[in-house]
Amino acid sequence: MMVNCTAISKMSVLSFTIRKYCWRPSQLSSVVSLCQKKRPFCWRMSQDLEKTCKETRSKGSMLLVASDRYIEESVKAIKDGKVIAVPTDTLYGFACDACSAAAINQIYEVKGRKLTSPLAICVADISDIPRFAVVDGLPYGLLDGLLPGPVTIVLRRDDSSILEKSLNPGLDSIGVRVPDNNFIRAIARGSGGALALTSANLTGQASSISPKDFEHLWHHCEYVFDGGLLQDGRAGSTVVDLTKPGAYKILRPGSARDKTVAVLHSFSLEEAN
Repeated sequence: MMVNCTAISKMSVLSFTIRKYCWRPSQLSSVVSLCQKKRPFCWRMSQDLEKTCKETRSKGSMLLVASDRYIEESVKAIKDGKVIAVPTDTLYGFACDACSAAAINQIYEVKGRKLTSPLAICVADISDIPRFAVVDGLPYGLLDGLLPGPVTIVLRRDDSSILEKSLNPGLDSIGVRVPDNNFIRAIARGSGGALALTSANLTGQASSISPKDFEHLWHHCEYVFDGGLLQDGRAGSTVVDLTKPGAYKILRPGSARDKTVAVLHSFSLEEAN
């Protein structure tokens, strides 16, 4: 019996391709349809590949490129109370609806994090910050000098904030981010609220600068968005406390300490003891 080695070789490549990219259902359907029009061997193989792809999808999340074409899917996932993994301007992070108690609890479970450890929020634009935190008393133009960028600003939490009460219970402050990353900001804008945001890793482990770094956690997410290798290292954002009028306190040096301090000094803020 003669075996068509070329056909087997092509199908091996096809099998690998579909296994790797099976998060795209439309692509899978096209390939399977094409195979079904060919010889019986290829048709049987197409059935096996379709089964493999469905099994792969059922085991984990959907890995997608972080591009504008997937904003709609991202926003729907957030509104449905799901957790997604996204690139920021510093690290990869887990994000969910900051107004959903169930989603917030899921993030804590994924990270193995104590409920007493606070989460930051991410908003789309500087103009959104007053919806969630108190900006009264800050020098005019300070926020524009610091954001968007790799800085987390800790502000007093507004009593009228729409944030879920289970987010950082017992704290009267909230860390706010406006990352210099259009993708995550578009998701926040589309959700109409704020995203609870934390680094995509297990508590105590190294932060992630590539999706491969937290591949063992993908299955907890509705989507994992690949923005490539992030170049600024694993230091994360600089965290600065601005809850005391006229003063600042660096809570975490992060990746932009010097630049942040320079901006703070330019607005005559003094470092708190």
